[in-house]
Amino acid sequence: MPFDTIEYEVDGHTATLTLNRPDALNALSPHMITELRAAYTEAENDDKVWTLVVTGTGRAFCTGADVKEIPGDGRVINERPYLSTYEQWEAPQEGTPPFRSMTKPIVVAVNGLCCGAGLDWVTTGDIVIASDKATFFDPHVSIGLVAGREVVRVSRVLPRSVALRMALMGKHERMSAARAYELGMVTEVVEHDRLLERAHEIAGIVNSNAPLAVRGTRLAIVKGLNVPLHEAEMLAESFRERVTRTEDALEGPRAFVEKRAPEWQCR
Repeated sequence: MPFDTIEYEVDGHTATLTLNRPDALNALSPHMITELRAAYTEAENDDKVWTLVVTGTGRAFCTGADVKEIPGDGRVINERPYLSTYEQWEAPQEGTPPFRSMTKPIVVAVNGLCCGAGLDWVTTGDIVIASDKATFFDPHVSIGLVAGREVVRVSRVLPRSVALRMALMGKHERMSAARAYELGMVTEVVEHDRLLERAHEIAGIVNSNAPLAVRGTRLAIVKGLNVPLHEAEMLAESFRERVTRTEDALEGPRAFVEKRAPEWQCR
């Protein structure tokens, strides 16, 4: 489907979603949020897509909500009537991928400035890499707003003291890509011109594995983070048991014995 504020392309088993409002530093408008949700749904429902790559155009990945579209009272703008959808009763998600319910892995390639709601991709993506030109910060308190879910998520990724420093310093301090890598917020720093190429390389490696096993593994980790260890182990076991009943679970060992590359059917 055509989009105005993002680009969405499928090549092989990889879908690439590109935030495309470079003049606005890829800030999130209500219309862009609607398009992002449509793209996530498209990727999740497309059987050909096994992995999603998210990146941005221009010098920013995403600079959060478009301040010019925030009303004076600070309320969240919705394209649908107020409180008419379940999402409006939840904490605002803005551009956040539906990581709790989505099965397919997301590779995030941070190409530049990343702040505010842009951090949501960093904290909920499955594999996050960054350009050596990327920087990270949270500006909420500097523009008179409480830093909400964005820094709550950051505090689950970074050490408490570092997350608090980022939240309370606001726009006055930025974290480099190298520092983000040292602290584990991103898994790799790449030369800027190779960022998207590397993201697709990673997606290709993920796609070389059994797609249903990848999804079950991802769900076991994501769902297990919110429950005690024993319950998480049992949940992971239930996902393992389900995947053993698939054709791919038979193909993997067969290909290993026959010393050939497996031919995954995603079923």
